Amino acid sequence: MERAMLGRVGICCTLLAVALQDLDPVAVTPEGPLLAAKGDTVELQCKTKSSDEYTLQWKKAHPPPAECDGVTVAPEKPMITGNNQAITVSHDTSTSSEVAKCISRNAFPQPRIIWFKDATPLPELKDQKEKTYMIPSVVKEASGLYTMTSTLFMQPVKDDAKSVFHCTVEYSMPNNQIKQESSDKFNLSLLYSTENVFFKLKNQGPVKEGDDVLMECETDGNPQPEFEFCKEDEVLQGSKGTLKVKSVTRKDAGIYKCEALDFDALDGVELIETLSLNVHYLDPVTVTPEGPLLAAKGDTVELQCKTKSSDEYTLQWKKDSKVLSQTGVLTLESVTLANAGVYLCVGAVPSVPGLQKQANVTLTITGKPEIDASVNGFVDKEGGMVTLNCSALGYPAPQFTWTPSGKESVTVVGNKVISTVTLEASAAVLKDGVICEAYNKHGRGSKNFKVSIKSDPDKASDFNAANRGNPVFKTAEKQQGGSSAVVIAVVVCVLLVL
Repeated sequence: MERAMLGRVGICCTLLAVALQDLDPVAVTPEGPLLAAKGDTVELQCKTKSSDEYTLQWKKAHPPPAECDGVTVAPEKPMITGNNQAITVSHDTSTSSEVAKCISRNAFPQPRIIWFKDATPLPELKDQKEKTYMIPSVVKEASGLYTMTSTLFMQPVKDDAKSVFHCTVEYSMPNNQIKQESSDKFNLSLLYSTENVFFKLKNQGPVKEGDDVLMECETDGNPQPEFEFCKEDEVLQGSKGTLKVKSVTRKDAGIYKCEALDFDALDGVELIETLSLNVHYLDPVTVTPEGPLLAAKGDTVELQCKTKSSDEYTLQWKKDSKVLSQTGVLTLESVTLANAGVYLCVGAVPSVPGLQKQANVTLTITGKPEIDASVNGFVDKEGGMVTLNCSALGYPAPQFTWTPSGKESVTVVGNKVISTVTLEASAAVLKDGVICEAYNKHGRGSKNFKVSIKSDPDKASDFNAANRGNPVFKTAEKQQGGSSAVVIAVVVCVLLVL
């Protein structure tokens, strides 16, 4: 027999034979009923005896004959149709609407269709006076198999839009087995009017000046109606329930209204919702006295800064990222040249992240130059070139004189003026060093820079090795921290003994 084409189908066959005289009963092997899986090969044999010539033919019974009792055919997966239509939910309707059809084809015997809502079976009601009922129908195909259809009618409510529906076909199989197969799940497309309006601010956290604000208006109706926005009777332009206000200022704070234009809403439904927008602000920081400021060395300088805000704020004085004051007042007593520079007052609102403003003032201290500690120079040998840097504070900006002179250049780094000189390390330079003098109208300052020949560690090591056996140098080595006079005395004593 050809390979079975239907999965989980019991096959029932009947034997048609030529009517002949003296024909013995027909025997079929294997005996039925039979059960074969899709793709299996089934072989059936029938035999008889006759005194005359005879023929045997196999045919599939349409419909299955009475002798095929116990044969079952599993139905196809149930299909849902008619569920794509929109249903209007009305408060005054008294009739139910067709929701969907469930169709299950090619079963034997007749299966049963069950409707489910959110995994809960619906009562199998056929009374059309009920709000929810089913109308079943059955068609017996030419094959003898049954096609079942169940049409679901409901008076849906708004909450049914969130529910999930499906149908299940329940059928019998050999050995008293009851099996089920379910359709795909679907949702209802419901239309219903507004009962509530929701108007909310989409921004996360407090709103501050300069932010872009997004407000959203929606209803619990379907579909969403058109919306109108206004603020203090001023009509604002929104789009699809969304109102955007770019780079808000404190003037944008206030009460906003959203009205849902749902003309199907019931009388008494409030279609207007309001929203209060609070815009935080921080005024520009002002500093007194205004800069730039000039003070003499030793003076006392007081700086103040002020601002205004929509909430509690802080003020900090900083210089070079170092916090000097946690209030709006900074007092500098007996200022030095090192106090010169840029002072920054930073205002912030802790409750509103990112809301911060600042102002600065430049303070200059007058006084004679103060030269930093000198850094000595080194050369490989006498006559080599050496470069020295002389750094000084002072205002007016100091000028420099090098003795002896060389090739000079001047740079400014922050409050300091740096003079750089390159010159020859002569014998006089190696002996007396180099003098840097910085001066302005308030006075002068000077520093001496020593220049030395770099020691050669390799030569020093060879020298020590060559004299390692000399008792004079051994004695000198033991005189830790002693003077050269001790070494000389030892040498004289050795000569006298010789």
